[in-house]
Amino acid sequence: MPRGQKSELRAREKRRQARSGTQGLTRAQAAAAEEEAASSSSPPPLGVTTQRKPGAKSRSTLKSRQRALGTTTKPAGVSPTRSYKGAKGKIEKKHSSSQAPVSAVRSRKGPLRKTASVLVQFLMHMYKKKKPVMKAHMLKIIAKKYQNRYLEILRRASFSMEVVFGVDLKEVDPTKHSYTFVSKMALPSNGTMSCGRGFPKTGLLMHLLGVILMKGNCATEENVWEFLNKMRVYAGKRHFIFGEPKKLITQDLVKLKYLEYRQVANSDPARYEFLWGPRAHAETSKMKVLEFLAKINHTVPSAFQSWYEEALKDEEERAQASGCSSVLSGSSHTESGADSALCG
Repeated sequence: MPRGQKSELRAREKRRQARSGTQGLTRAQAAAAEEEAASSSSPPPLGVTTQRKPGAKSRSTLKSRQRALGTTTKPAGVSPTRSYKGAKGKIEKKHSSSQAPVSAVRSRKGPLRKTASVLVQFLMHMYKKKKPVMKAHMLKIIAKKYQNRYLEILRRASFSMEVVFGVDLKEVDPTKHSYTFVSKMALPSNGTMSCGRGFPKTGLLMHLLGVILMKGNCATEENVWEFLNKMRVYAGKRHFIFGEPKKLITQDLVKLKYLEYRQVANSDPARYEFLWGPRAHAETSKMKVLEFLAKINHTVPSAFQSWYEEALKDEEERAQASGCSSVLSGSSHTESGADSALCG
């Protein structure tokens, strides 16, 4: 086959993979919502398919396991009409006109999901208070008949925290069973990006970096909003987790240098595109973003074949740059020592 035709076929395959990749990403978010089903029936901010074991071998296999976005459930405990108060699990409820029929919601929720939902409320409360989480406190929230399922309930709640908010729950003291939160990126104010009581934005940023990666490291504004709209996040419409999303992604994250937002060259009328900003390159990597996307898709990074190869190359380049930096640093110390000896 002539070289020109081979190049065209490779380009077509890359475009096809980019389309299927971002579709899988939004569906993966819809599945996380179903897996961790919240107590509220308001529209989901994120979502993903039912949880499966890792090990997908191809993008076609991955796609066949995913369901369309658009359920009436939400990730565990993520509700604009609820608030957690104290370790005994008192939850305040308010009614919303956007709620679906109660029967439709109840049919989706098992007892473990309900418990995981309450646990997420507690975890968010502790996260905002910047306090460690103790197993003893979590057990007070879980009914006695389900305490033998503690690890499974904790796994579900931790999964929601990671997918929606971009924070990991890490055990820091195995003896006391004490946990702390670790944000995937160092956003200001513990991920809330403000001094108020807002929710962490790290999860959304990780998803946006994934979209940019899957669009060839440069996603048009249309690409980004198509993705966000499938998450039911709309420009100009305040979101209870992310605030005003257009300001967040075109101003706040740009000002903090996590995203780059620029006009597409020679576009008239003006069109815009997003790239990774310098702080995103410094605080995460393509491989870490792929690992995040693979986890919420319940697969492995190598399932995203072309991006996995790109991420491996990026890791090699980072390792080489780090090695050169270490050599230069060592050389600097040697020269400094030599200068000191001469001065002495």
